[in-house]
Order: sequence, then C-alpha cells, then structure tokens
Amino acid sequence: MKKAIVLLSGGMDSAVTLFMARKDHDVEALIFDYGQKASKEVDRAILVAGAAKVPYTVVDVELPWRGSSLTDPDIAIPTAEESEGAKIPSTYVPARNIIFLSYGVSLAEASGAEAVYIGAHQVDYSNYPDCRDVFFAGFRKTVEAGTRSGTEGASIRIETPILNFSKGDIVKKGVELGVPFELTWSCYDEGKTPCGRCESCVLRAKGFADALVPDPLLAKNE
Repeated sequence: MKKAIVLLSGGMDSAVTLFMARKDHDVEALIFDYGQKASKEVDRAILVAGAAKVPYTVVDVELPWRGSSLTDPDIAIPTAEESEGAKIPSTYVPARNIIFLSYGVSLAEASGAEAVYIGAHQVDYSNYPDCRDVFFAGFRKTVEAGTRSGTEGASIRIETPILNFSKGDIVKKGVELGVPFELTWSCYDEGKTPCGRCESCVLRAKGFADALVPDPLLAKNE
C-alpha cells in the first residue's frame, strides 16, 4: 500500500480520520506539541496511534506570539455559550492548519508518502477559517505549485475525509471502525476530566447524543 501522513491531535475527529486512512494506506501519524493548554492531547494522540498500530512522530512547534486562548495563559478559554455566533472564537490558533499541513507535506515529500490526511470538518465546528473547503482548495494549489512533487506532476494529496460530516456522523464512523474514543481528549482545558463547558466538549457531547452512543470517555471517568 502507498504511504500517507495523518495529522493526529488526540481528539475524536483526527482519531476517526486515522482509522479511515489506515484502511487504504500505510500510515504515519504526525503529532504536534505547540504549547496548548490541554497538553494531554499529545499523550492521548500517542495512545491512539498505539491502538491503531501505526508509527508516529511528535514535533515541537513553538508559537511564542501565542494569540489564542488555547496557548495564552492570560486569555481564558471561553464557554460554548461565549463562543456561539458567526464570530471566530478566541480558541482559533492563528494559521494553525497552514503550519501543521506544511509540516505534513514536508514529511510526506521526504518519506515518499502520497497524501496528508487531516480531520477537519465544516458542519458542526467552531467557525475556524482553516477548516473550510475553500481553504483546502487553496492549500492544494499551494502544494502543487510550491513542491518538487507538485511541479513534477505528482502533487501530494490533501485528504479531508470527514470535511462534510456532522459530529454525529463522525461518531458513527468511529464506532464502525472501532476507534477507541475512550483514549481521545477533546476538551480545551487540562483538567482530570473534561470540563463539559467549552465549545469542544459541547460539540463532542452533541455528536455522541446525535449518534445515540454513550461517550466511553465520560463512562471511563465516572
């Protein structure tokens, strides 16, 4: 099978994407430690990679300018209610997917992988501009124009298999594939248990409720 790189955050979306990608590819997971408050995401991503039996690389990406409530200790993480509406919430990390995908494409070129997978979706999501189809369409053009593989006619594919999934769809697909949701971490905070108040926790709860499936992470913590 051809090789693919999967950006793995430790959350439910990237975990489902990993299990989808490994059906058709030899997969390597790429995990980022970028100073996020929920640093346990990195440990959870490693556990998910282990459960999927795929190799992984952890990359430290320093963002000293911060600019997000996920990375700046002086900015409080908003509740889901505070994040509602059409505005981009403070949990947006400036250009995060551009940075992460660039690392993924670099690793793909260096290792001979044909694709980079990312678990972004634009149905039940947080209004992040770098999670929309228009962004990925533009980034694909950048990869084609700005890499050796692209100029030689074999551009690395940017795969977004759950882009138009709802959270409920994501949960159902994960159950079908045997994703260990109990190992994942979606909360924006670093508590012993999910806070249940941030937008990521609320969207995760919506997904499991819509899929009529209990969240095993919460059952594990009861």
